[in-house]
Amino acid sequence: MRASLSPSGPAAAPHHAPRRPLYRWLGGAAMALGLLGGGYALVAQIAGERGIAPTAASADIEVKGITVDAQGKNAEDARANGWREAQRKAWAQIKGPQLSDSQLDALVSAIVIERERLGPRRYIATLGVVFDRSRARGYLGGAQQASRSAPLLLIPVQESGGAYIAFEQRNPWQRAWAEFNPGASRIDYVRLSGAGGDSLLVNFGQTQRKSRVWWRSTLDQYGATDVLMAFARLDHEFPGGPIKGTFTARYGPDSRPLDRFTLRAENPDALSAMLAQAVERMDQVFTGALASGKLQPDPSLRLGGGGEIDPAIQRLIDIGRAAQARRSAEAAIAAGEVPLIEAQPVAGIEPGEAQVRSITVQFATPDAASFDAALGAVRGAGGVRGVGVTSTAIGGTSVMSVSFAGSLEELAAALEARGLTVRRGANALAISR
Repeated sequence: MRASLSPSGPAAAPHHAPRRPLYRWLGGAAMALGLLGGGYALVAQIAGERGIAPTAASADIEVKGITVDAQGKNAEDARANGWREAQRKAWAQIKGPQLSDSQLDALVSAIVIERERLGPRRYIATLGVVFDRSRARGYLGGAQQASRSAPLLLIPVQESGGAYIAFEQRNPWQRAWAEFNPGASRIDYVRLSGAGGDSLLVNFGQTQRKSRVWWRSTLDQYGATDVLMAFARLDHEFPGGPIKGTFTARYGPDSRPLDRFTLRAENPDALSAMLAQAVERMDQVFTGALASGKLQPDPSLRLGGGGEIDPAIQRLIDIGRAAQARRSAEAAIAAGEVPLIEAQPVAGIEPGEAQVRSITVQFATPDAASFDAALGAVRGAGGVRGVGVTSTAIGGTSVMSVSFAGSLEELAAALEARGLTVRRGANALAISR
């Protein structure tokens, strides 16, 4: 083999002219890919088979993992007896009152076969039973009718071999959440499929962000009010051997821990069952946190849409600053010092204040830090009543809508006073550092 690869060996093949067009074609293809540049890379990040759409989103009540071992006159009779036994066990598991088999038949909307073995007169299976919520609620009392949470975005993160994966590629942890039926849960989960731009917006890096502007923009994309994070660390003892899973439930943009537990799968074939059990237990953790009041909405995510501060809150802030300035002046006078007092405009209380108008402002955002810095600089300018982000483009130019009490020239002057370079347009400004 070595002789055939050596150009000086006896088996070395000479270069023939017919191969040159192939080299030229390959060179042209490489040049074309190079010209595509970042556009090709961007398509590669969102293309491919990434998404796992949630397969169970019914509001019905589902009970999984019911094991039965039934006998009958024949295979069909044994199966029917096994299904009736599963219905009774599932009904008892959700603490339903005593009912006859015919009454339970009217409440059951589906039997899910997880695993089954069928003999001539025997039926052994693991089943799931789905009860119709509208028909069963009259028997179950208040526990199944409790109010649900606000919509909460769920981010499942799997750690395996030092790599953290959310929606960048398909993984068993995401699939377990996609197959989970939240119908009986008090948590209103917003579950993503991971297709399209989900892998760019919601990834492991997003769970580490602290910027409320980023979080508000992401949550608004999916109609959620806050975020839940489900971390799963999978440790394989050896190939084909046991798998230890460490699961951590977290809440909110600050990733506050709620609970942590471990499970074990004896082999890779048992991994799916272990992850399904972990999802059920995670749901219990989130539900318990909701009942104990830990899932309180984050006030920093409620300051208007896209980073805009509510005018009433801004007015209170300005009034507090003015009061603090007066106290400082009085203290200086009492000490015999001559204070230097700067005028402090208070929003909404001066007579004859200029009319508030909306002005479009473009700003360069090469990275997340510059995005936050630009928003902070504009919010701090005098006369600004609110800021709303209308377009976000990290690595390009973003756009904000500024509510300003004054003219375009006055806003430009206020921004220049804060050290920004301002270019003027038709009812629009462009700012940069």
